[in-house]
Amino acid sequence: MRPTLAAVLGLDVGLLQSGMGGVAGAELACAVSNAGAAGCAGGYKLSGGALSAMLDRLATGTDRPVGINLIPEVVGPEELDRQLAQVLEETPRHVYVSLFGMPDDRVFDRVAAAGRHLVVQVGTVEDGVHAADLGAVVVAQGIEAGGHLLGTSTRDELVAGLRAKLPAACIAASGGIGSPEEAARAVEAGADGVLLGTAFVVAHESRAHERFKTLVTAAAESDTVITDVYEIGWPGRRHRVLSTPVTADPAQPKKFIGKTVVEGKPYLVPRFSAAVPTEATTGRIEEMALYCGLSCGAIPARTPAAEVVARFAGVLPGSTEVKN
Repeated sequence: MRPTLAAVLGLDVGLLQSGMGGVAGAELACAVSNAGAAGCAGGYKLSGGALSAMLDRLATGTDRPVGINLIPEVVGPEELDRQLAQVLEETPRHVYVSLFGMPDDRVFDRVAAAGRHLVVQVGTVEDGVHAADLGAVVVAQGIEAGGHLLGTSTRDELVAGLRAKLPAACIAASGGIGSPEEAARAVEAGADGVLLGTAFVVAHESRAHERFKTLVTAAAESDTVITDVYEIGWPGRRHRVLSTPVTADPAQPKKFIGKTVVEGKPYLVPRFSAAVPTEATTGRIEEMALYCGLSCGAIPARTPAAEVVARFAGVLPGSTEVKN
């Protein structure tokens, strides 16, 4: 019998929280982990003191499995090496490494040698087979997902394709999962657990801007679009977002439309920036990148992260009790 996600990572509930840059801070990640699932903070481009500050909050906020998400294609091999060095040197072993997209093969060996779990999100069967062969937990991301898209397959098509090639591997499904019923469909397709993103954007502990949360909870599937307009900071990758004046008219000038603060450092936000609006962002929020998956219509009113986890405990393989 193949291992469940819960068994591999040592969870009460076989559920991963997406490490969404800006939105998923240490507070959200630790709340999810303390509820029995696997929280994950978005490392994005953080390095040096800013990354250390986040890692310290992660390590002290929970003694349960909790992750830090890094993005190989955004930072490049050298910066990823520096980020990984900080993670492995500055955190205890209950902090796992989560990667959005495939890194160089040596990264798999480096994480394994440090005794850490590695979770890799993929969008193709080829990448998933390679990641599993190198020892990673594989997250199969379908085009139903919010945020940047790694492939062109639907979630269940990708899960089924991976399962056919990897009968014994641990595979989690991602994309369009906003209800226990949808999670059960992903499990039926061959998943050993699930990853949720949009459902946690609106959680109390999320750092998403309040207007962003309101727009997500009010949205239906038809309010999302796949586009490539939010490319400043992350070029060459399609993404699913809520429809905005910017997606409707991508010929607008690339001028600054807001300001934000990341780990104490101020930044200007240009139109077409890949950065999401957070609680530290001001300006034209409704023109910014409002990442949102097809699960939006199934997401209930804003709740604590622990309640999101509890909704899915009964349908995911290997789940036991949910911590209060």
